[in-house]
Amino acid sequence: MIKDSLWSAIAATLSSEIGTGHYRPGDKLPTEAALAARFGVNRHTIRHALAALAERGLLHSRRGAGVFVAQRPTDYPLGRRVRFHQNVIAAGRTPSRRIGRAETRPCDAEEARALRVRTGDAVHVVEGVSMADGQPIAAFRSVFPAARFPGLLALVQESGSITQALAAAGLPDYTRAETRLTAQLADPVLALALAVRPGAPVLRTMAVNVDPKGVPVEYGMTWFAGERVTLTVADLP
Repeated sequence: MIKDSLWSAIAATLSSEIGTGHYRPGDKLPTEAALAARFGVNRHTIRHALAALAERGLLHSRRGAGVFVAQRPTDYPLGRRVRFHQNVIAAGRTPSRRIGRAETRPCDAEEARALRVRTGDAVHVVEGVSMADGQPIAAFRSVFPAARFPGLLALVQESGSITQALAAAGLPDYTRAETRLTAQLADPVLALALAVRPGAPVLRTMAVNVDPKGVPVEYGMTWFAGERVTLTVADLP
């Protein structure tokens, strides 16, 4: 009981300091050792308090870097041209991507319908996590017709940008033909990728991008961390 009251009191103190601006969005908190010395407790108690604040969405950790105050939700417009790097930069944040999977395999029936190819045709699949200021905001899966873009995987891994990779593969421009949005809860695998708790709300988009002639070039799914992104649907050029 005493330990529970200790960590909850420490969490309440830190939450108050975040709320009053002592620690601002993006600021790094003192180390566990420094906080333990400040409050006169062991690091396990501090860890418990920080975990409680992270579960509330107030903090997030970066492996090897420390614990940071969570940023305000990133504004993310969905229009005819959706570009991750541009959207994040426009929101005043620094974009980055971590590619976890890049492979070529036969497509399934759903992918074939979206890309207008035959079931079993080869497609490139790229999966990863999109981040703003080092904080995960979305997990994604993008599927491309391999016959049209034979060297795409190497280009994506080299640049970390799908837009740049497609441009290098001969497609300088593409637009969004369709976007479907649904709400769901994060399963344990998705929660791990987004650094949220299992069961946290996520927004899933399913989209088809087309070239200037209307031919599908990408079928993608993105799972946005609900508490970190504000999606805006607009008729953008």
